[in-house]
Amino acid sequence: MQKRYEIFADYHQFYLWDHGEMPDTALDYSEDDLRRRVKTAPFLVVIQPERNMSVPVELDIVDAPPDEALDLWDHVVEASLDLPSGRLEIHECTGGSIDILSVAPGTYRVRACFGGLTTLTDDRLDGEDHYRLILWPAPSAPLAVIKHYADPRL
Repeated sequence: MQKRYEIFADYHQFYLWDHGEMPDTALDYSEDDLRRRVKTAPFLVVIQPERNMSVPVELDIVDAPPDEALDLWDHVVEASLDLPSGRLEIHECTGGSIDILSVAPGTYRVRACFGGLTTLTDDRLDGEDHYRLILWPAPSAPLAVIKHYADPRL
């Protein structure tokens, strides 16, 4: 399954969560969380885009880990997400629900790919940044930064 969205990333974040659990998103953030650009909590993965604007997001739900060239992306992180209800919800931070997708109940791995980060203007309001999220069934595992991007302007 493949979907495309324009998601308003107010406060530089949007959420993937289990619709049946409706987890609390009032989380404390560390400097490490901000550098990783992804934060997790039970039943929740927070994606932290670079712009505080609407951003293009592609979502793929697949059966197995993706075999994709990571050199196409600036930053790549993987995290686990428990979806016991079998209902994946994509939700804006200050907006509402974007979509609710039916999946097999269970634990998934989420690969968050961040591209076009070098195109951002100095005020970080404009750019060609784009995001791809890939989910597949997998046992729970710690959050892992696969490829790290450090903005040379910061």
